[in-house]
Amino acid sequence: MLVTAKDLRFNISMLFKVLSKGEDVTITYRGKPKAKLISYDEGNEEKDSGIFGMWDDKTLEVDEFVRDLRRGRSFDL
Repeated sequence: MLVTAKDLRFNISMLFKVLSKGEDVTITYRGKPKAKLISYDEGNEEKDSGIFGMWDDKTLEVDEFVRDLRRGRSFDL
């Protein structure tokens, strides 16, 4: 289904009904597609995300890594 941003603002309940039927909704702004709403299926969740476990091979803890990033650089020679 193709709707405008104005439809999104004023007819959100209608869009939820469309999504509950499993149909995807494309939102346009000034005639150009800007976003896509897809229906959420609780039984079809992706369990294995690529971001989980990304620090498994690192020896540095996340907190230490962030502190090092925030410390900044020193350009003294």
